[in-house]
Amino acid sequence: MAPTIHLVRHAQGVHNLCVENEAIRDPDLTPLGEQQCAALRASFPHHARVARLVASPLRRTLSTCVAAFGAPALYPLAALDVLQEVSDAPCDLGSGPERLRAEFGDRVDLARVRPGWTDKGEGSVFEPTLEALTARAREARRALREIAGSGDHHVVAVSHGGFLHFVTDDWQGIPAGGATGWANCECRSYHFVDPTGADEDAALVETEESWRRRRLTQKPPSALEQRELRAALQRRIIPTLKVKA
Repeated sequence: MAPTIHLVRHAQGVHNLCVENEAIRDPDLTPLGEQQCAALRASFPHHARVARLVASPLRRTLSTCVAAFGAPALYPLAALDVLQEVSDAPCDLGSGPERLRAEFGDRVDLARVRPGWTDKGEGSVFEPTLEALTARAREARRALREIAGSGDHHVVAVSHGGFLHFVTDDWQGIPAGGATGWANCECRSYHFVDPTGADEDAALVETEESWRRRRLTQKPPSALEQRELRAALQRRIIPTLKVKA
């Protein structure tokens, strides 16, 4: 008996269309992004088993979660500030609680969103440094484990392409010049490596079903291979992610 965590990258946002749009704060989904949500809703095979919905508090992740997975029995979904995107670019800075409540109403619970969650300055837990991001990813995994509980519940968590690499510690598939190997609205499924909950790192491992769903024929990398890949890839993508070493 172990929970399953379905991690999802948000659908296409306006900022994904061009570099100039990254100057837009907390942007909307595009029409294509809305279509991607509908396609994910139609193809996701585990709706009946989902017990909780979780999302980064940015508008594109909340909108993706509602459109692709939302249901009255699953509301309110939990907005989790540690799932927000990596950088301090305007597109990766969130909105205040008043705007979020006006847009999403009682479909979203903001209890886990700290007052300073949009502050990514020096010393903040949300600062875009490798050290802070690694610590935040660990906090996110622990929060997901606590939300999931000890049963065989399924939890959906919608986050961001850059940050999902930190959450999963899986650094494969990042193209040259890119910041993520996750496609918009891509879903991957995970179990906790230690089902007892004693692992302080709350490490995740991708399920065999998810690995096959992605049509990957090679064997999953070992822990040593993942560490080596992390060291190489983090150095390469620091400029693209706008992260300070």
